[in-house]
Amino acid sequence: MRAFTFKGLFLTAVFMLLGCLTIQAADDDLITKQITIKLDKAGTLPDRIGSSRKYQITNLKLVGEINGTDFRMIREMAGSDYYGGSTEGNLSVLDLSEAKIVIGGGDCFNGYSCYTSNDVIGNRAFSGCSRLTSLTLPASITRIGDDAFCCCSGLTSLTLPAGITEIGYGAFWGCSGLTSLNLPAGITSIGDDAFYGCSGLTSITLPAGITEIGGSAFNGCSRLTSLTLPAGITSIGGGAFYGCSGLTSLNLPAGITEIGGGAFGFCSGLTSINLPAGITSIGEYAFYGCSGLTSVTLPAGITEIGECAFYGCSGLTSLTLPAGLTQIDDYAFSECSGLTSMYVYAEKVPKIGEDVFTGCDAKKCTVYVPKGTYADYRSSEFGYFENIVEFEATGIDKTTTSTDVKEVSRYSVNGQRLVGPTKGLNIVKYSDGSVKKVAVR
Repeated sequence: MRAFTFKGLFLTAVFMLLGCLTIQAADDDLITKQITIKLDKAGTLPDRIGSSRKYQITNLKLVGEINGTDFRMIREMAGSDYYGGSTEGNLSVLDLSEAKIVIGGGDCFNGYSCYTSNDVIGNRAFSGCSRLTSLTLPASITRIGDDAFCCCSGLTSLTLPAGITEIGYGAFWGCSGLTSLNLPAGITSIGDDAFYGCSGLTSITLPAGITEIGGSAFNGCSRLTSLTLPAGITSIGGGAFYGCSGLTSLNLPAGITEIGGGAFGFCSGLTSINLPAGITSIGEYAFYGCSGLTSVTLPAGITEIGECAFYGCSGLTSLTLPAGLTQIDDYAFSECSGLTSMYVYAEKVPKIGEDVFTGCDAKKCTVYVPKGTYADYRSSEFGYFENIVEFEATGIDKTTTSTDVKEVSRYSVNGQRLVGPTKGLNIVKYSDGSVKKVAVR
């Protein structure tokens, strides 16, 4: 009996050693070195750590299967309890590279369907875990759930596994400490609010397979200075880049057909933007408050400009409106006080909403309209401007040129035929039928 008891105690001690649970600090001291715990069964993390040490561990590596019970414990260790309240936890570094998330163990967060599924970072799994600074995820992960890392403001380092195909709603909402993030190649969409308020994010790599950017996906990412949008993107949701004041330029891929409401609102650092030919409409408030924009040429396919679309673009000096434009909604260009020239190619005056040009300088800005349309534009809302000048606008919106073509004619902006390059803005027609505006100094 004694031998059995001694052997049992010995084996227990060996098991704990092999499990790599080593806690050597005094009760009141933080444990700063990495603690590795091998779980032989999911849901046993609380038993392995105990209540007396869970707030002391700062660096933890888990090996084996983990479920909702384990996540609940992890949350408490990283500063957030079951109800979203703060704890005394100090866990800042978490390594799950050799862990596997499995179903079971109950919910880890109150009232939000926060259950584990196989190989999924579930809804709100780490939400509010503000103490976390570094996290390594299991390689088997395929999805990141809604609000999974919401308000993890201390998180500065995170590597997403290659197998992830979906990022849920608000997944990284308020992760203000993140500075950069590479998204795996398999991701095809970015959910609404996915990176909302990630104010520390300076760069992010979007994979080629992404086709959709959800509403407010990058809202408030004020330090984001550059972003390359893949060619496959067809839709940019409302408010997607709202408040991204650090962006200076942006090229939109050819497949995009619409720009959502407020998509680039208050991107005050944006000085230029290339709009693809496939766009047919610009949503309300799309470029609201983009005071850094200096020149905008709207592509030929655009038929409608939404309410307040360019409201407050005070740095805008030159504006080109396409021939197919049929409607300009209320306040679309209000407070564009810097406008000095506007080229309108529509043979028929577009339908104009209320106060479209309020706050523009009626004396300083010259409006150029197609030859023969002066009377119609003068009697419309465009009559707000004192200077309306006719010009030869036929085919002017076709700006593509070829290296093999030759110049066939040249005009001034008021439609006068020129015998050669003349100082100022020249309208040049080429042998392939294309037309290009050329500045001659």
